[in-house]
Parts: sequence; C-alpha cells; structure tokens
Amino acid sequence: MRLILGSGSPRRKELLGQIGVVADDIRPPDIDETPLKNELPRPYCARMAIEKVRAVQADDDDIVLCADTTVALGRRILGKPENAGEAAQFLLAMSGRRHRVITAVAVRRGARVWEKDVVTTVRMKNLSDEELNAYLATGDWQGKAGAYGIQGPAGALIPWISGSFTAVVGLPLAETAGLLKAAGYPLWRQT
Repeated sequence: MRLILGSGSPRRKELLGQIGVVADDIRPPDIDETPLKNELPRPYCARMAIEKVRAVQADDDDIVLCADTTVALGRRILGKPENAGEAAQFLLAMSGRRHRVITAVAVRRGARVWEKDVVTTVRMKNLSDEELNAYLATGDWQGKAGAYGIQGPAGALIPWISGSFTAVVGLPLAETAGLLKAAGYPLWRQT
C-alpha cells in the first residue's frame, strides 16, 4: 500500500508531515476547476475534491488523498486571482467582513471514496489602502483561493476565525486523519 498525495501544494505536504504522514508519491491531478452555473461554494468544493481524487492514477491498493479549498463570500466563490487587480478586488470585498473557507478532503482506495468538508468562518479586518498595497506587494496572494494564505503575511489581516485553522491553510488535520484511518492507512504507527 502506498499513499499518493494528489496535490502540488507544499502547504498540504507540510500539514500531513505534522501528523507523521509522508506521501510515497505526489501526483497533482489536471482537472477543469470551473464552477458549474449557479453552483454553491460547498457543493462545488466537495465536487472538486472528489473529481481530483478520481483523476489520480493509482493501483487498487494505493490510497489517494486530494483536497480543495474554496473561499466563499456569501454565494460567491472567490478562486485563485488571475492578477494583482483581481486579488485587490477579492480582498476589498472581504475587508471588514466575515467569509467562509471551505476545505473538502477526499480519500480513495480502489473504487471506494471517502469525503469530508470543513467550513471555517473567517473575519478580515478593515483594510487600509496601505495594508492592502503592502500585502499585494508581497506576492503572497498568488495561487491562493481568495487571494490570501492565513499562514503567511495575511495572518496579520485576520483577527478572528471560528473553526479549523488547518482547514483554512488547506487541509483539516483531524478530519484528514479520520479519512486516512477509514481507508486503512496506518496512522500513529511506530517507525
């Protein structure tokens, strides 16, 4: 049995390492991540995780783990911004407001798929022009849903969360451990 991480995210690899899990291989799936017409954020996120885990090539006894993180402002999905202008739009829309970060995790072994999604409520402080421009200048917004990563410089912009910090980073560890255990992965083994 091998564990295959279906993600190129260094953050997910690091988070798995925190619970002693090291993937035997990393195979990021290549799927279309376009939301369907009128698709809501939570079902979209779960669908993405399941489509990713099914797209990764693996042997029947291998365990594949994939995840998707979506930032939702009301019914609106804030994906990965194309450029600094779009990043600024996302951040200004969230400024002084609460939004939800949804991370769905899917684990597959053979034909069986387990999925769990975690919703965390996050509040972003009112952003001044100086804070917004300084954050954009870091480039940390690139490649991140909602244009920020809570574990980086944007952590200074987030005074409050309710839910799972690791889910906001990109992989809810308690739920991920439960899914891996359900699939027969030997967590907590002595090395």
